[in-house]
Formats: sequence, C-alpha cells, structure tokens
Amino acid sequence: MASTKRGKNREGRMSLAEHFVELRKRLFRSAIALLVGAVIGWFLADFVMDALRGPITQIAEQQGRDATLNYDSITGAFDLKMQVAVTIGAIISSPVWLYQVWAFFVPAMTRKELKYAFGFFFTAVPLFIAGGVVGWMLVPHIVSLLTSFAPEQDAAIIGAKTYFDFIMKLVLAVGIAFVLPVFLVLFNFVGILSAKSIIASWRWALILIVLFTAIATPAADVLSMFLLAIPMVGLYFAAYGVAWLHDRRVAKVADRLEAELAA
Repeated sequence: MASTKRGKNREGRMSLAEHFVELRKRLFRSAIALLVGAVIGWFLADFVMDALRGPITQIAEQQGRDATLNYDSITGAFDLKMQVAVTIGAIISSPVWLYQVWAFFVPAMTRKELKYAFGFFFTAVPLFIAGGVVGWMLVPHIVSLLTSFAPEQDAAIIGAKTYFDFIMKLVLAVGIAFVLPVFLVLFNFVGILSAKSIIASWRWALILIVLFTAIATPAADVLSMFLLAIPMVGLYFAAYGVAWLHDRRVAKVADRLEAELAA
C-alpha cells in the first residue's frame, strides 16, 4: 500500500510491520493537521455561530415571536463551540488528511485505477462543495417553515446543539446527493453499470430526486424545490452522457480487436 522506497523485501514490497509504521505516520500527520485546524476553528467559531443564528433572528423578525438558541447544560455552550471548532478544523485540514489517505493507498493501485480515482476525487469534491452551498442556502427557508407550526403565543426555544446537528445533516445530505452521479460514472467505468441501465432507470431517478427535494425543502416553497431538483436532474443526465461516451469508446475498441483477430 504505502511507499516501497524504504524497507523493501526481495519482491519490492513492504512487510506488515512496515505498513503499520507507515499508517501510524500518516495518521499522526493527519491528527496534527486536524489539531491545528481545530485551533483556527476555535477563533472562527463565533463567526460561524453568528451565521447559524441568522435564521433564528429572521424567525423573530418575520413571525413576531421570541426565538432564541438554548443551552440545556452548564457546559452546553463550550461543547457546541468545540464541536463547531472541530468541524471547521476538519474542513480546513481536509487537503492534508485527504492527501495522507491518498499517499497511503496510491501505490497499491494500478495505473488505470489511479486514473479513475483521480477523476473521481477532482470531480466529487467540487460537486460536494456545491451541494453543501445549496444546502446552506436552503437552511433559512426550512427553519422558518418548521418553526411556523408553533402557536403564535409560544416562544421558539431551540436547543443549540440540536440546531447545529440539524443544519450539518442537511448540508451533508445535499452535498452527498450532488456526488451520487459521480458514483454512477465510476460504476460504469469499472464495468458494473452500463449507460443503458442508467437511462433505463431515469423515471425512478426523477421520482427519488423529487422525493428528496420535497423532504429537503419547505412544502410551501416550490421555487426552492425546483432550484434544488434542476441541478440534480442535470447531473444525473450528465452522468448518463459520460457513461454513454465511455461505453461507445469501449465498444469501438472491442470491435476493432475482434476485426483484427478475424483478419
């Protein structure tokens, strides 16, 4: 798996003990990067919390009710700030720990597998970020809708940790949804899924996308639902297009080889 420049045996491979040493080194570097990122995240946590508090402020202004974040324990505020700091740290340090994971596994891959892995990584990351941004844009609408079911005479006292976990799950869910078409392409390239199978399931894909966007967006906000559904549908058909081109190229290569063998 890891680098074979040091401690090679006769076959040019590392021993099990050397693999563990290499893994420990990679994990240590990742942990240091995460720790440094978390320290930076501690100083940025207040700015993030102000941004997270925005939808709560909108509730108070739009619905004319008291709306506040609530800490249900003495250490609640500290625990939440630590959670926010670690989350920011994981994002900031992601280039470092992703590289460490990559460096550990890359030598175990063939040249073809490396090409697919590079393509997957450099396509999935931007799509995940784009999905996260879209999810973040939906947060105010969803929070406003869900809190509107409370009677007007009641105050909206929202648990701070529950609120943060809800937002993180929503952002992650939308981000992962944007990455799913990349998996379709990857499965096609490794021969698991054909382009014909992808396009044959387009009706089910549309139904699942509509269901997901209906759950992830307010029922009364049709515009947000369409703004989320349109790029997801576009990514699905884009994945089909890439898979179709790949299948066509593979078929041409197979026909040429068959013709050469028959000659």
